[in-house]
Amino acid sequence: MVIELNHEEVFTPPTPSATVMVLRDSPRGLEVLLVRRHGDSKVLGGVHVFPGGKLDALDCQTADSQLDQTAETLAASLGEATLDAATGAGLYVAALRETFEECGLLLHQDLPSHVPAELRRHLKDGLGFAAAMTQLGLPLQTSSLKPWARWITPRVPSVSNRRFDVRFFVALAPAGQDVLHDDHEVTETVWLTPESALRRYWSGELGLVAAQILNLSQLVRHASVAEVMSAASARLPLLVEPEPFVNEGIRTVCYPGDPWHSVKHPVWTAPTRLTYRNNRFEPEGGLAALLG
Repeated sequence: MVIELNHEEVFTPPTPSATVMVLRDSPRGLEVLLVRRHGDSKVLGGVHVFPGGKLDALDCQTADSQLDQTAETLAASLGEATLDAATGAGLYVAALRETFEECGLLLHQDLPSHVPAELRRHLKDGLGFAAAMTQLGLPLQTSSLKPWARWITPRVPSVSNRRFDVRFFVALAPAGQDVLHDDHEVTETVWLTPESALRRYWSGELGLVAAQILNLSQLVRHASVAEVMSAASARLPLLVEPEPFVNEGIRTVCYPGDPWHSVKHPVWTAPTRLTYRNNRFEPEGGLAALLG
């Protein structure tokens, strides 16, 4: 798949968003869920991404009584000094809501089997996500999510003419639930090991953008869900602000720890630079660099 390069400078503030790397252990090793956005989508059409989407105002109106942790606790876990409690909690709610909307998984362990269908019915009837969960007598299980990273796209985004401020979470896939997609926003769901996803990207079978490429490159270094969740629990979320450059007419995007990036300390062991070649983003060292 060809990834089209954006050249427009964006002057509007980045849109707060949340996305979830849903994980499971399998006989093949650690697997992550990827969803393929509809080809007609205005943002990343046809690209495989992690489930997620924009923060809604209603997400930020969730009461503590609807949560399994306080809003203050959730905001503090994101490690952002200026983040208010309502927005912090709202980002967790957005992560749970978008995962359910895009792939049918309700991130809630030990869930009665009838709940997902009833939740879909309430949402179809116009009830908000948190209110629908309250109607079903269930708190939003924010503890199923661990903050992983915060990515803020630059003024000249690589693949979209929109900017996003995305909080990445990791979560264990709930047992006994089937992955679904609506054929509207999402046209495919697939479980892949991080290595398999990166190999399929390299062979041209899978469209990925930088955030997915580099997060997969971090996941490939972990053998199990427990390892990933432990790594996430041991630190605050990584702050990633990509810095693009044009060098000899070629777009290069640098990340913390790269010699060209303003932040000299690396935040991961994955590559710190991607260059737009062959209609896609590639690291120095090729596929081997992504696989560690």
